[in-house]
Amino acid sequence: MSTRLSKGGRLIDRQKAVEFSFNGKTMYGFAGDTLASALLANDQMLVGRSFKYHRPRGIVASGAEEPNALFNMGSGGRFEPNQRATTTELFAGLQVASQNHWPSLEFDVGAVNNWLARFLPGGFYYKTFMYPRAAWKHVFEPIIRRSAGLGRAPEGYDADRYEHAYGFCDVLVAGGGLAGLEAAMEAGQSGKRVIIMEQTAHLGGRDAAGDLVKSITQALGKLDNVQMNLRCTVAGVYDHGYVLVDEKVADHTPGDGRPKHRLWRIRAGQIVSATGAIERPLSFAGNDIPGVMLASAVRDYVLDYAVSPGDRTVVVTNNDDAYRTAFALKDAGLAVPCIVDARAEVSGDLAAKARSMGIRIEVGTGIAKVQGGKRVTGVSLCLQAGEGAILEEIACEAVAMSGGWSPVVHLWSHCGGKLIWDDAQGHFRPDPKRPPTGHSGAAMVHCVGSANGDHLPAVEPVWIMPQGAGVALKSKMWLDYQNDVKVSDVQLAAREGYESVEHTKRYTTLGMATDQGKLSNINGLAVLAGALNTPIPQIGTTTFRPPYTPVTFGSLAGESRGEIFQPLRRTPIHAWHETNGAYFEPVGLWRRPYCFPQAGESHDQAIEREINNTRSNVGLLDASTLGKLIVRGPDAGKFLDMLYTGVMSTLPVGRCRYGLMCNENGFLSDDGVVVRLDEDTWLCHTTTGGADRIHAHMEDWLQCEWWDWQVYTANVTEEYAQVAVAGPKARALLEKLGGLDVSGNALPFMTFATGLLGNLSVRIYRISFSGELSYEVAVPASFGQELWDTLLDAGAELGVMPYGTEAMHVMRAEKGFVMIGDETDGTVIPQDLNLDWAISKKKTDYLGKRGQERNFLARPDRWKLAGFETLDGSVIPDGAYIVAPGHNANGQRNTQGRVTSTYRSPTLKRGIAMGLITGGMDRMGDVVEFNTVAGGTVKAKVVDPVFYDKQGAKQNV
Repeated sequence: MSTRLSKGGRLIDRQKAVEFSFNGKTMYGFAGDTLASALLANDQMLVGRSFKYHRPRGIVASGAEEPNALFNMGSGGRFEPNQRATTTELFAGLQVASQNHWPSLEFDVGAVNNWLARFLPGGFYYKTFMYPRAAWKHVFEPIIRRSAGLGRAPEGYDADRYEHAYGFCDVLVAGGGLAGLEAAMEAGQSGKRVIIMEQTAHLGGRDAAGDLVKSITQALGKLDNVQMNLRCTVAGVYDHGYVLVDEKVADHTPGDGRPKHRLWRIRAGQIVSATGAIERPLSFAGNDIPGVMLASAVRDYVLDYAVSPGDRTVVVTNNDDAYRTAFALKDAGLAVPCIVDARAEVSGDLAAKARSMGIRIEVGTGIAKVQGGKRVTGVSLCLQAGEGAILEEIACEAVAMSGGWSPVVHLWSHCGGKLIWDDAQGHFRPDPKRPPTGHSGAAMVHCVGSANGDHLPAVEPVWIMPQGAGVALKSKMWLDYQNDVKVSDVQLAAREGYESVEHTKRYTTLGMATDQGKLSNINGLAVLAGALNTPIPQIGTTTFRPPYTPVTFGSLAGESRGEIFQPLRRTPIHAWHETNGAYFEPVGLWRRPYCFPQAGESHDQAIEREINNTRSNVGLLDASTLGKLIVRGPDAGKFLDMLYTGVMSTLPVGRCRYGLMCNENGFLSDDGVVVRLDEDTWLCHTTTGGADRIHAHMEDWLQCEWWDWQVYTANVTEEYAQVAVAGPKARALLEKLGGLDVSGNALPFMTFATGLLGNLSVRIYRISFSGELSYEVAVPASFGQELWDTLLDAGAELGVMPYGTEAMHVMRAEKGFVMIGDETDGTVIPQDLNLDWAISKKKTDYLGKRGQERNFLARPDRWKLAGFETLDGSVIPDGAYIVAPGHNANGQRNTQGRVTSTYRSPTLKRGIAMGLITGGMDRMGDVVEFNTVAGGTVKAKVVDPVFYDKQGAKQNV
């Protein structure tokens, strides 16, 4: 049976039939239909089962607030659960299946729960299945787990792709209805850059076909500074004008090669929320039977899609707006047996028009009960102020209900906007005196149109029907359709002491479904207020959290899946390393050359050759992976003084300084060379794996604690390639290229210079991590390979040779340079590593200072850094501990320290190690024992951790 009307349907194209299937049954719709309108056109009133009682459920709404019509959609690699029919555009070949039933939608054995409803009241989850514990674990828990959830999780690999996009604008308009279009026009004509995000496939909202909408849309299309996007839902608004938008790119055209979804990250100067309002249901017995719908939804289906939910529709309301639905039904040739109006008096133009059209109006009346099971067959009327006595019964196939309208205030509330109760219209609306504010303190979000409560009808404060009914009758009235929360559940919560709406929400699961309470929350808190005899504003609202509607995991992940779930990071010189046989090691997400073995060489032999060559000739290290963070602004020096243990604000322009960073507890978190580029700009080098983490650390403190400091940070790690040129012939190599003066006088240790090196524009730092004469040369990333090739060609006669990370580690250990991540493990402070010299004695504060003053960290018997040489020249095993006399309570030997770095030194021809030991350098000369994997020990002498060129003569030439 089809319920498609012969006329109307402003959003459908009757010339384009579309075939789809529902539960394996072939059905037909038109281009422009939503899945919901197509199902109604095929007279499919029953679409699913409720979560708890498995009651029959039908389509209630026409938009994102729909709680019932959730389907498993697609198959194989395009299978998705919980897809909302009201926001899914119909397309050829669409396959959907209803959820939460067995063995079939029409006959569901889970419906037995409906007969057990008296044993499953609100809060039964918390009261039942707790004792005896054995019964819970072995009997109840498996049943609950099998019953939990809606739909089923996809099992196959997602066949679609997703992408992320970024945008910037002066004004972002969320919602393309008439109010949003007018706001966009005003901003666009003033020259501002405007982005409109509309969640449906049409601009104009319920006025999509109006002449005014068409004229405004055409005018906006002529403005180059205005961008209009369809199928885009503004999912969340965050601090500093950060907006997240989910765009459905190819949801309705699967497999066409485009990404299925696009996740937009937008920075906006101002956000205009033109998100409209949502009509609320009324609570009466049987208000969940398929065919009971929101009055606005009935109107949408009739006008937009030429779909009739039934030949005879009873309208029940507490406000004027529902009368427009009655008019639309009559104009479509359908019957409206009665408008049931709960208000004691009804007057005005709409009521007069209804009577002139021959529509019967019953005032002061409510619905006692909806008749029917899997679809509406009629209604029983009663006095709204009475006890539910039946006045008469009216046959009908649909009920159009309207309990008033609630502005969509989610985006206003996401970042702190407050609400105020409107008694006349019966809803919470934005409080203009308490808006969400931006960095400047000005309002960041502005609500317009019905999202601001404008032009919405006044309502009678009616939430349940009839008002005087007893608990037995109220138990059949539904608030949350998906979670099966009844009026009586909320009243029970009130009797049991849950006076906070947030507590009631969790106790009853009200509003915790996929629609996030868009239909149920206001009604629920009104019922709670009534049960507590408390004004609604004092009850408050639940918290509106993003996203506004569910966002698929695919959108959030974007391209981060499969092989690029965590994309490998490669330097600009990576291809050369691969071609020349580099053996790579993972360092965070980077792949760095561990060594460059030649034919017939083991890795150990390659490392020894690289070290010996660098110590005697010149070596090249790809140091592009080192973190590079720009810190700029009038307060940048003050900021860095708080982050580092040393003073960075006094660093002269053109100079470099080693710096340590600690966390709030005083433990070392990173280190690196800080460079003063100009009066307001510093460049902070970090460890390879620390760039993203330290940048986030900086932003965290700037946004949360020092938000009024004028500091800008940027991670520029991948913008530059950087090559370390180390060894006694390093200066000769650079001088051979010509350009910058790199002599000891012109470029002394811990300085930098900018200029030309050969034909390349470079920045050269005179720093060393090898203990040799060393320069680090930085160029824009696109010139990284050219720099590397130039150095190799020019250095051929000087014995130039690349070296990898392991040679770098050995050489730094020979010099006694500590390595964050090797010498540290999250429990080490600078003082443990003899780095007191890097802690300013002048500063009164820095991050971690107070932590380091705690008794535990300041006590003298902490393990501290020292060097170790084995008596037999062997290499101490990695991870070895220094044993101490005696055993602990578990029979294990006591320890007094551990090794942190251990290598065979090609320079010294023996094993060397650094480690932490009780007493540290005060123990020099002592002989200690390290345990071995085999169960024995190896003896070593405590020595100075600087094994090579202690005076630094080689690096300072």
